[in-house]
Amino acid sequence: MSSLDVARAELALAVLYLNKAEARDKICRAIQYGSKFLSNGEPGTAQNVDKSTSLARKVFRLFKFINDLHALISPSAPGTPLPLILLGKSKNALLSTFLFLDQIVWLGRTGIYKNKERTELIGRISLFCWLGSSVCTTLVEAFSINEEVGEELKNTDKNKNEYRSKLKKSNERSLALVKAGMDIVVAVGLLQLAPKKVTPRVTGAFGFVSSLISCYQLLPSPPKAKAP
Repeated sequence: MSSLDVARAELALAVLYLNKAEARDKICRAIQYGSKFLSNGEPGTAQNVDKSTSLARKVFRLFKFINDLHALISPSAPGTPLPLILLGKSKNALLSTFLFLDQIVWLGRTGIYKNKERTELIGRISLFCWLGSSVCTTLVEAFSINEEVGEELKNTDKNKNEYRSKLKKSNERSLALVKAGMDIVVAVGLLQLAPKKVTPRVTGAFGFVSSLISCYQLLPSPPKAKAP
């Protein structure tokens, strides 16, 4: 491939990536929490960027609660252990509730919904739902790694392609586990449940790294090179 073909292919991947609303949301999330880290809760330009980006992100999440609502009412895969089903459904219910309530928060922050006190209360309830969904995600990924992927890796011949596929799946779950753990810290920081330990700067740092992980997880697979 010529250098022009390589550049064209890379630009095509970038266009494919940026066409995803989820990818743009996670890029904005990285900006938001990076600004929170820089501001450390102090008034100034960085805090203004944090607040304005947070409000802008809510537009990307309009009606997104339908995704988890659909997953909640859909049947689980046959053979899935009961604890994993319960944790997964709990995560879907909590995340769907968070995203639905977040729309009301957006209405309040934009001035469409006039009750500021109730908006703040709904905002805290939605964050508790997100905290709960992150805890459920952490448990789901940990359970899957220990009970499913770990056992399969032990019983798979390392010389087969199947081993590489299962190893890749294990690495993806491990990364998701790390991200979910970071999101728990971010939720604790936003709710100010431990203000002395989880400061705005700590919240921003964990949120920024978590956002970068999300951006990485959404990267499209590069096309396979054609054989000469």
